[in-house]
Amino acid sequence: MEQLAVNLGALALMGACATIAGAAEDLESDFGSQSNANSQVQLAPQVGYLHRVYNKAISGEPVAYGFLCTTAASIAYAIAFVLAGNSAARINEFIVVGLIAGATIASLMYGVYATTAYMGRLSGQKRFGQPIYLDILLTTTPSIIAHAFIAALGISVFSYLLNIIIGQPFPFPILAMLWGIMAGGMGSAVGDVHYGAERQYQNKPFGAGLAAANSGKIIQKGEAGLRNSIDIAGFCVKHGAPLTGLGLGITVFADLWRHILFIEYLNGWGAMIAGLLIVVLWVAGNRVLEMWTRNTYGPYKSAEE
Repeated sequence: MEQLAVNLGALALMGACATIAGAAEDLESDFGSQSNANSQVQLAPQVGYLHRVYNKAISGEPVAYGFLCTTAASIAYAIAFVLAGNSAARINEFIVVGLIAGATIASLMYGVYATTAYMGRLSGQKRFGQPIYLDILLTTTPSIIAHAFIAALGISVFSYLLNIIIGQPFPFPILAMLWGIMAGGMGSAVGDVHYGAERQYQNKPFGAGLAAANSGKIIQKGEAGLRNSIDIAGFCVKHGAPLTGLGLGITVFADLWRHILFIEYLNGWGAMIAGLLIVVLWVAGNRVLEMWTRNTYGPYKSAEE
């Protein structure tokens, strides 16, 4: 019973870390246009739409966050191991320092990649007249680094707890890599819904797609002056970031909750049955939500003759 209480307490902390990390991940990708808008931002100058939007996407979010979190976790473990006098038994005494240092170093490395990607992409668009705005570089890059730090630290913390408290057999850096990929995928799947057409592209009817003729025609003007990445993140913090964090937090909490409570029943089959029931409930809930949305805001407009 005592171990169960410890596991559930660790689970609550892990869910909180995952929620914060997911929200930070989504906002960081919004600052740097690493969500589904990056191709449109890249295309915009080629069709005559010059902009002040930061564009650093050198890979998708899952790959970028797998790299970021693996780097943070590996550095954290190495620093804690050295501070512990090369004794694996004493790593827990120094892991907090290691986690903070690892997330700091990894986020600074991430900032270097963001800077070179931004400069390189816009330099390649010189022929289309796209300027490189140094004020955008200097104001947005620190925000990218700060949110990458929060995300890397949150994922590293709950990955370490997953290894030490819950007893997952995978090494701590490998767990951080897997959950970093998961966090990036969650940002792409959940956060993008609250990022694209209503803010970055054209105003269009509910359910409509982006016509090929409108590709690259991103909205250039904001509420006060030309739109930039700070404006976009300010919009995404209302819905995209909280829902991304909630999605990742629920994923961590629901999965580990059934693992902790049911793993000892029926030789592990209890955890599998509980997981299946959770999936069925989520699928049914998503279907109900989809039908409510269609009936409330639809129907989708049919093609005109």
